[in-house]
Order: sequence, then C-alpha cells, then structure tokens
Amino acid sequence: MSAAATPGPWRQLATLSRALLRGFVRDRTTLLFTFVFPLMFLVVFGLLFRSGSDATRIGVVGDGSVVSALPAEVFTTQRFDSLDAAVAAVRGGDLPAVVAQDGDTVVLRYAASDRVASATIRGIIGAVVAQANIAATGQPPRYTTDAQQVEAADTQPIQYLTPGILSWGVATSAVFGAALTLVSWRRRQLLRRLRLAPAPTWTVLGARVGVSLAVALAQAAVFVGVALTPPFGLRLSAQWWLAIPLLAIGTLAFLSIGLLVGAVARTEEAAGALANFVVLPMAFLSGSFFAVSQMPGWLQAVSQAFPLRHLTDGMLDVLVRGQGAAALLLPTAVLAGFALVLTAVATRVFRWDDV
Repeated sequence: MSAAATPGPWRQLATLSRALLRGFVRDRTTLLFTFVFPLMFLVVFGLLFRSGSDATRIGVVGDGSVVSALPAEVFTTQRFDSLDAAVAAVRGGDLPAVVAQDGDTVVLRYAASDRVASATIRGIIGAVVAQANIAATGQPPRYTTDAQQVEAADTQPIQYLTPGILSWGVATSAVFGAALTLVSWRRRQLLRRLRLAPAPTWTVLGARVGVSLAVALAQAAVFVGVALTPPFGLRLSAQWWLAIPLLAIGTLAFLSIGLLVGAVARTEEAAGALANFVVLPMAFLSGSFFAVSQMPGWLQAVSQAFPLRHLTDGMLDVLVRGQGAAALLLPTAVLAGFALVLTAVATRVFRWDDV
C-alpha cells in the first residue's frame, strides 16, 4: 500500500475508537457490570432509605416519666411484659436495647454488637433521664441548646448515596475495562500487530481513553437520570456541572490503575482478581457505601491515600453541597497525580506480548 493510501493518525484514532466502542456495546457481560450492577446498588440503597423512618426500635418495659419522654422521632418502641423477655430479645439480636422503668428506677440493657448504635442509645437515654431529674426538682434548666439542622429539612439519603456509588461504578469500569482489554489484546497477539501497524501508539492509547471517558459520562447520565426520578428524589446543586471535568480526571486516574494491572497480569482471570483486590477494598474505605466519618480516625487518615476517596468527596461537594471550583482543587490534584505517576509506572512495565 502506498503512503498516500495510508489513513492519517486521526482517521486511525477514529477507527480504533469505533472498534473499541462496538466491542464494548456487543459484550453483554461488560454492559451488565458497567451499568446494571452498580445501578442495582443505587436502586437497592435508594429504595431502602427513601422513605423509611430512621427511628431505632427498642424494647420498653413498664411506664413512667422517662419511658413516656422517649423521643418518637428517634425511637419506636416494642412493649414487653417482663424485663427478662426484653433482655432475651436483645441478646438474640432482635433489638439493640431495652428500657425498663419501675417507679424511680430506670434500667437500660443494650447489645454490644453495634458499639455506635449502643453509644447513641445510651447518650439519648441519659439525656432523657437528666431532663426528668431536672423536671423533678421543679427548677428551670440553667443551660439550653440551640440545635438546628444544617441541610434542608427534607434532605434524603439519596443525596449522599448517588455520588459515592457513581464514583465506585466509574472506577470499577475504568480499571476493569483497561486491564481486561490490555490482557486480552496481548494474549490474542493484537498488541503485536498494532505495534507493527502504521498506526502511531498514541492513537491506540487515545482510543482507549476516549472510549473510557464516553462510558463514564454515559454511566453518570444513567445514574443521575435514575436518581432524579420521583421514587428517589435526587436534587442537584447549581454547581452540578463541575462534576463533568472531575469525572473525566477521575476516569483517567482509574484508567491508569487498569493499565498497570493489565501490564503485570498475564491472564484475564489474574487481571480480574487484581482489579477486584484494588477497587473493592478502596470502595469500602472511601465512602462509596457509607460515610467516612463512621470509621476510626486512623482509618479516615489512611483513606486519604486512595483516589476513590477524593473522587467521592469531590462529587459530593459539587453535586450535593453546592460548592464551587475551589472545592475541586485538592481532588483534581490528587487524581491527576495518580494518573501521571501510575501511567509512567505502567509504561515502564508494559509488555507487547507474553514472550
């Protein structure tokens, strides 16, 4: 073929991008794990916390000023005829605690399986008892509390679930897509052929990056579109559009992780196992499924080393909290740093074939 008949690099880039995109769309398993699987978590958690009460169910025995003063917005009560029967329910895991009042004596028995819930219950019951003691003295309280909720009164959990699960879905798709594609191409000798072809190497990398960015934007559109429907009720802040460049930089960061995994793995099975080993623990430690504030302090500090933590925090800031571009300076810097460093490492250990 003459040089004049050889397609230009941009034409080659477009051809490779179309080929990768067609392969992605035709692979039903990839579509399932890219869109349906992460979206399932959004639907399950969104419906689970959509309208259900946050009140904790506890056992109650007897009557009195303390029992009657238990806040209904915090506790729903289940009555028992005896303290032994209520304690048996706590010990069996059916209830986190039981409160019994007989005259001036208040008995609290709680489970140790959930220390956070137990501490919360003890604190609330202690406050109720303290208020009852003050009321019994007939003296007005010396100190008062001015407590107000920072967010809107009708803020729903979906506001905080969507950014975290979306970030996890984008990270999973980018890591698995890059790693499995690279290993598959190497095993099928496609990388060797591409190396010998007249197409520049940057067109191959550009096609992979372009398809990953397109998939990430499609994921975001689907996730946000579903979350905005009435059953879920997501409300976007005025700065939601800042999530688009953050999503692009985050995709590049996790694409670099996938390139590194694909560079060192020799089989698709090994690539999948390594990708899971990287992404799954990171999701649980980065606030994708529950608030990072619930973790111990030292673990919160460790999570700062994970790119998914910064992607999730940045998505929360612009999608929900309405913060501006200044809130993205740190997440963008960290994600860009990950992309540059890991891409450089992946380039050093890259192999065109298994020989």
